Amino acid sequence: MTAAPEDFGTARDGAPKAGDPVRIRGLTLRNRLTATAHGLAAVKDGEPLDGDAEYWARLSRGGASMLVAGAAQVAKESLLRQRYLTEVFRRETLPGLRRRAAAMKSGGAVAALQLGHLGRETLGANTSYAFVSPSAVKSPREQTPVRVLRTEEIPDLVNAFKVSARNAYEAGFDVVELHGAHGYLIANFLNRLVNTRRDHFGGGAEQRILFVQQIVEAIRSISGDAPLGLRVSVEGGPESGLAMDDLCELLQVLQDRSPVDYINLSYGVRGHYVPDMATAAPRLVPDSGRLRSVLDVPLIVSSAFRNSASIERALSSRSADLIGMARAHIADPDFVAKMLGGRESEIRPCVACNEDCRAFDPTALCTVNPALAPPGETLRPASPIVLRLGPTRVSPRLAVVGAGPAGLECAITAAAGGAEVVLFEGADRIGGQLLTAAAGPNRSGWLNLLEFYESSLVRGRVNVKLGVRADSDSLEGFTDVVLALGAREEAGTVSEGSTVCTSSQWLHGKYGRRRIGHVVIADDGFGWWTLVSSIEAAIARGAGRISVVTPAAGFAGAIPAESRMQFQARLQGVPLHIIPFTELDSAPAGAAVVRHIYSGEPTRLDADIVVTVGLRVPRTLAVTGKDSASVRIIGDAVIPRRVSHAVSEGRRAGLDVLAVAHTP
Repeated sequence: MTAAPEDFGTARDGAPKAGDPVRIRGLTLRNRLTATAHGLAAVKDGEPLDGDAEYWARLSRGGASMLVAGAAQVAKESLLRQRYLTEVFRRETLPGLRRRAAAMKSGGAVAALQLGHLGRETLGANTSYAFVSPSAVKSPREQTPVRVLRTEEIPDLVNAFKVSARNAYEAGFDVVELHGAHGYLIANFLNRLVNTRRDHFGGGAEQRILFVQQIVEAIRSISGDAPLGLRVSVEGGPESGLAMDDLCELLQVLQDRSPVDYINLSYGVRGHYVPDMATAAPRLVPDSGRLRSVLDVPLIVSSAFRNSASIERALSSRSADLIGMARAHIADPDFVAKMLGGRESEIRPCVACNEDCRAFDPTALCTVNPALAPPGETLRPASPIVLRLGPTRVSPRLAVVGAGPAGLECAITAAAGGAEVVLFEGADRIGGQLLTAAAGPNRSGWLNLLEFYESSLVRGRVNVKLGVRADSDSLEGFTDVVLALGAREEAGTVSEGSTVCTSSQWLHGKYGRRRIGHVVIADDGFGWWTLVSSIEAAIARGAGRISVVTPAAGFAGAIPAESRMQFQARLQGVPLHIIPFTELDSAPAGAAVVRHIYSGEPTRLDADIVVTVGLRVPRTLAVTGKDSASVRIIGDAVIPRRVSHAVSEGRRAGLDVLAVAHTP
């Protein structure tokens, strides 16, 4: 069964455009840009909190056509002990669900709720009940095997989806989406390598689709004309029992028997479906065109869409009928309005760092978006250091010293509020520590954030003075001074030898043209991005051998879990050796002497280059002169931390300058 994309809506000039309406069953979506399944975990005891509704209302005003709240759970054995996933099977959660659905629709979007069951994946969290799967095939991401579902239990699971769908419709959701992706329960039934059952739910495509088919039929018996969708994912690597060919075969069977109203195509299993910066472009296009050609319902394609060029390319090539994004909307809830309004340079970009949006501590936040705050807050908490406060004034004239993320955020915030802003930067370009971060292989996403700041500086008419190191004299005449000087990486005590450098120097290209044999990287034991990028830089430069010396038990432990899984997948075949419980002692020419932290036993390693992950320390500047200027310190100049801290303190400092200026 085939259909052209324009059969689902009113496409202009033949090929559909992002702003064209599209029909899904009886609903008309206002454009082809959807916020695919995600959530903030602003949930307590399985029920959405008020902060959850506030988030979805804000997103609805941003212009997306359909909002999908992710992974509402349909059964108790699929719950985490923290209970921050929505428990849609319990009627007690209906008040919170009603608030969520109403909020989603408040700005003109279609409200969808995704129904899911984790199956053999527990997200690495403690659970109260044994997790289940169609077969005794252990997940490679879990320590323990699964409990195999008995045939007589499956009808109860089908009914759990039906009960949950009834609650979703009663709460006011327009659409229900089944979660059949990312290695969760429905995907377990679909995957020929995971589903090895010998009853009528296992075998060929006709048998493996039966579980989904029965769920669809059960929901259709209560849903009337309400649209019903299905999310699936292409799964590669050792779990490739759901490759594109498998999906094409399975979905043709489903659509012939008990069709759904749209397919939402994603990529990967847990740990890989939220791509990090190494995925620079949508990875399902144009291969998704193969699936599109066998469907007679709209196809939503997700995974790594971040700009209008990739979106329009996918639509015009008919590889997709709609485009799905999640993190892009978290970074900027006005993504759609800005894109369709021709203001793409104003979009605050998702950089795919996978830090705050995947931590759920206490809820999902966003590294680059300080306006996304925990429930009850209007901004992400931050507190610049105040050295002194000048007198109240009407028209602030602000000097920001340092054009890293903290200084940039402060400058554009104050300028947007009407302040006259001068930004001093000693280097010949903006960026600060972001330039070092972006210098690492597979970390160029930070450059997208710098492009946003560059365009924002122009719009705000900020006077940017590059190559100018501010001093006390140059700061005279300003009503406010914000010091965002950043940090520097110390070389440490091991500095002998001609081939020793810091990780910052290494990432910025030191020894980049030399023939590299053995690179020894001495980590600080915390396994942050400085180590990871140093390893990938050594790989990119063709190192014959890479040794990581660390006082910790392992490496890369501090980066986000999903980024760590994807990084480790890129290490396959790399001549990498980890030497735990060991510190660098000295680095004489052509060698590295390391010492075990417990036994004290030394070992000499031949080394062509030694890279040290050193301590970052704040840069300082003494501001003297008149006491008429308020002086604040933000970002790494307070103490080196993450980009999220710098951005948050930059936003807060800019707002503080404006608030004092307008105090009568």
